[in-house]
Amino acid sequence: MKKVAVIGAGTMGNGIAHIFAQNNFQVHLIDISQASIDKGMATIAKNLDRMVAKEKISAIDKTTTLENIATFNSIAHGIKDVDLVVEAATENLDLKLKIFKELSELSTANTILASNTSSISITQIAAVTDRPEKVIGMHFMNPVPIMRLVEIIRGYNTSDETTNSIMKLSKELGKTPTEVNDYPGFVANRILMPMINEAIETLYNGVAGVQEIDTVMKLGMAHPMGPLQLADFIGLDICLSILDVMHDGFKNPKYAPCPLLVNMVTAGKLGVKSGEGFYNYSETRKAEKISKQFS
Repeated sequence: MKKVAVIGAGTMGNGIAHIFAQNNFQVHLIDISQASIDKGMATIAKNLDRMVAKEKISAIDKTTTLENIATFNSIAHGIKDVDLVVEAATENLDLKLKIFKELSELSTANTILASNTSSISITQIAAVTDRPEKVIGMHFMNPVPIMRLVEIIRGYNTSDETTNSIMKLSKELGKTPTEVNDYPGFVANRILMPMINEAIETLYNGVAGVQEIDTVMKLGMAHPMGPLQLADFIGLDICLSILDVMHDGFKNPKYAPCPLLVNMVTAGKLGVKSGEGFYNYSETRKAEKISKQFS
C-alpha cells in the first residue's frame, strides 16, 4: 500500500495525512470544505516547521512531505486508485454510515476502508458496505505525529488478512499498533472517559476546584496533563459524544455523562477549540487561567 486517502482535514485528519506523507505514502486529503483543507495544510506545514527547528527532519524532508499530499473536495475523485481510505470525519454515527456507504459504492473492491472513530462500532459501520471483511478501525491518538499508539479495532467480520495488513502498515508509520475488539469505547476511551467524567463529577459536587483536581492527578498520579485540561484538549463535545456511545451501548449508569459536561457543551464551552472550557484560552492556548464560572 503506497496510496492512501484521508477523509477529513480537521485535527485528526491532517495529523493522519501528515504521518503517512512523512513516511513516503502518496496521500489524498479530502474535505468538502476548502477552508478546512487550507487550515489543515497550514497546520501540517507549521508542525513540519517545528520539526525542522528541532532538527528532527530536514528542510528537504518537509518539502517532500508536503509534495506527497494532494487535496480534493470530492470523495469520488479523492479515492480513485487508492489502496486504503482512512475516514477521520466528525464523531457522528449517521455521517460515518453515509460516508462508508458512499465509499463502498465508489471505491474498488480491494480497497481497505478504515475509520479513525474513537468509540463507534466498526461492525455497525461495516454493515453498510459490500466488504465488511475489509473494514477496520484505526484509532490514532492526538497529536498524531507525536503519539505512538494506534488502536486497531477488529469488527465482527474483519478478516485476518485485513488486520495483519493494517498492523504491518501501522508499524511502517513508526507506530505501535495494538489490536482490540469491537465494543463501545474500545480500550482507550473505555478507561479514559469514565476518569474524565468522574473528574467533572468531582468538580460538579464541589469536592475541589479545577486546578486542584488537575494538580492531584498530575503530581499524585504522574499524569502529564490533568483530566479537566485533557478534556479541554480533546474537546468537551467529543467527550460527551463518546460517553453517550458507551452509555447507549452498555446501558450502564456509570457511563452517564455528568450534567455539568452536558450543560457546558450545550452552552458552547467546548475547550481549547472554542476558547473556553474548564480553562480560559482567550489569551493563550495553555491551560493557565481558570474559567470564571469555576473560580
